[in-house]
Amino acid sequence: MTDHTTKEPTLPSADENRRQVLYWRLLARLFDHEEQATLESASLAVVEDIGLPPALLDPQASIDALVQRHPELAEEFDALMVPETGEEVRDRAAEVRRAALAAKVLLNVFATGTGTVTAGQLARWQSDAGWLERAFGCKPGELRGGRGPGHGTGSGGTGGGVSPTGTGDGGRVPDLGRLVPEIGPELGALEADLVKRMHLREVLADPALAAQLTPSMSLIEQLLRDKNNLSGVALANAKALIRRFVDEVGDVLRTQVEKASAGDLDRSIPPKRVFRNLDLDRTIWKNLTNWDPEEERLYVDRLYYRHTVRRTTPQRLIVVVDQSGSMVDSMVNCTILASIFAGLPKVDVHLIAYDTQALDLTPWVSDPFETLLRTNLGGGTDGTVAMALAQPKIAEPRNTVVVWISDFYEWRSESLFESMAAIHRSGAKFIPVGSVTSSGRGSVNPWFRERFKDLGTPVISGHIRKLVHELKTFLT
Repeated sequence: MTDHTTKEPTLPSADENRRQVLYWRLLARLFDHEEQATLESASLAVVEDIGLPPALLDPQASIDALVQRHPELAEEFDALMVPETGEEVRDRAAEVRRAALAAKVLLNVFATGTGTVTAGQLARWQSDAGWLERAFGCKPGELRGGRGPGHGTGSGGTGGGVSPTGTGDGGRVPDLGRLVPEIGPELGALEADLVKRMHLREVLADPALAAQLTPSMSLIEQLLRDKNNLSGVALANAKALIRRFVDEVGDVLRTQVEKASAGDLDRSIPPKRVFRNLDLDRTIWKNLTNWDPEEERLYVDRLYYRHTVRRTTPQRLIVVVDQSGSMVDSMVNCTILASIFAGLPKVDVHLIAYDTQALDLTPWVSDPFETLLRTNLGGGTDGTVAMALAQPKIAEPRNTVVVWISDFYEWRSESLFESMAAIHRSGAKFIPVGSVTSSGRGSVNPWFRERFKDLGTPVISGHIRKLVHELKTFLT
């Protein structure tokens, strides 16, 4: 006889119910800005029950303000959304607490509302976005792109590493390979929308309001687009913000470039026979046959010196950048990068910007701030006009690298590609670049992408470190 027993359904625990309340409130707030009294009161009861401050539910409270009042929460926000590893038993009470904190960060970043945005609101959002990045184990500013690692607006501390995506600096290494690249561009889009909703000219005209602005790629793009319409105090404040941003990104890129070598040793020139060049180890080794074991003394009949003179064959770096609106992120990053390489003793850097006309910015290449002020965002793209300026600059192909930054949606594709292929065949190194941002977002004309691949010069897209590596390999 078979014993048929009925299995009772498992009822959710109290902690699971609490977590569901917090998630339902999160969804309700994201999709409907109207407050739902039942969910609010239930969420308040949960927050108080688990020992978190009620301010966690205040949509006007920034994460910075929350952490200033409750410093112990800063550590909990860091790496908040990094998945746990191992086979530990689930701590459901801890999951409720994490859900409450995560909901606060997500709402502050993604529930941006509508209407006009003030400078203070933008600064607060940028700070909260920095806390979201820290929650993913990144440094503030890394996922949004442009500012580079280590320059955020959140208070104190750093997140762990997210090495699979090229962000972070070690520590816990979660598998966020798909999630983080998708979030980064969305954060950038949200920030760009907030900047567009500002009355930027009025904000810049007021020094007190302008001082509240935090430089970001979205803000810099708007300033570059509108610079010709600004004057007086507004223009001065805009220039100050652009310079701050350039200096911040430059500091980050400079550490990635590091110090380039000064060239190979030139052994055709005899070493200078001075004490500082004395090769003591080699001198001892070469004179070991003169060792007197009875006297325990080494007689030296010849001194050896190190070669210190280096070959200084100059390398030429030609950077051609598409200044159309879709390429502003890459243009800003690569303009700053060009200025850093221009500071190296053995690199001769030339910079060309183009849309339907080309502009030789080489005289200002060492100052990215002045270079950016001379750009003119927008318009179409005709790379052949830039090629006409770039080709005469290739005097010694073997010592020349041409970096071409564009989405390659060109008017005269066939003729432009043939000119690029000719540069490659001449012996110069040709590096096509689709996008070099922290997020790697951007599209490249498939027609060009396939032909560059066949040519053996695949398009670089993604983090700017990829371009830095290519340039260092050739120039050092």
